[in-house]
This record gives sequence, structure tokens and C-alpha cells, in this order.
Amino acid sequence: MGAIVNGLVYHGGFTAEELRRGAYVLNRREADPELILIGTGSEVPLIVAAEPALRQRGVRVRLVSMPSWELFAQQSAEYRESVLPRAVKARLAVEAARSFGWERWVGSDGDVLSVDRFGASAPGDLVMKEYGFSVDHVVERALALLERPRAVGSRRASPRCR
Repeated sequence: MGAIVNGLVYHGGFTAEELRRGAYVLNRREADPELILIGTGSEVPLIVAAEPALRQRGVRVRLVSMPSWELFAQQSAEYRESVLPRAVKARLAVEAARSFGWERWVGSDGDVLSVDRFGASAPGDLVMKEYGFSVDHVVERALALLERPRAVGSRRASPRCR
């Protein structure tokens, strides 16, 4: 299967079974990520578009589509670990809704690009840009995670090539 991203099909190689599991890895070629970007639906194109910019900076990034927290939470610990390895603390969820509940999936060292306010009125693309939903902002927030000091007991991400 593939995902449609900005009118183009992204061949992530995911299966219907992975979709039924609530979350799956879009770019399986990265076996040893230092950063995980998570999108839920309409946000997936942003994380897909951010990947090349992060790779150009030497960041090993995993892309995860998580259309259903509930289904993902029901999966075995082994499957959840295969999608969101505990050792990877730098996680950015991109959610065009509230951040409430994301701490379960991004952890104390992660971050959420979300909309925790309301009331903006303008064409959708302008509102989303104002809220920070742009490739550049996703890249900026992701890089900031890799530079942030870790919580006690957390594994620091490996240094990136500059």
C-alpha cells in the first residue's frame, strides 16, 4: 500500500495489517533512528516532507503514521517497540489538534507540534502556517529536540554530522 501525500503516492510499503494496528513505520530503511516524527493523518505529508531536510543535516529519522492511538495501545509490547523504540527519546508528534494525550507516545523528552488554542479565522493554509505547520518549523522543532538536554536516565541521541 502507499499513502497519498500532496497528490502523490508515497510508497511506504505498509500493509493493511499495519494500518489495523494503529501505527506503522513509513520509512523502514532507517534501522537505527535518533529521531522519530509521528503524524496522524493530514499531518503525515509534513513529516514526509521534513525527512529530506533532516537527512541532509545528518539526522537519522524514522517516520511513523499513527492513525489510531487506541488500536496501537492494544498491540503487543513487541510491536509497539518495533514502531516506537524506547531507546529513541527524541520524538516529535505533529497533530493539527490538541496536544492532550500525546505525552504517552512522545515521552518526557519528546515534543508535540499541535493546536492548543482556537479562534483563528483565515484560509486553511494560512491558519496552519500561523500555527507552525510548515516543513521548516517541523525541521526546526525536530532539531531542537536533538539539542535539548535529556531527562535523568535518558539516552542522549548520538551526535549528528554537520
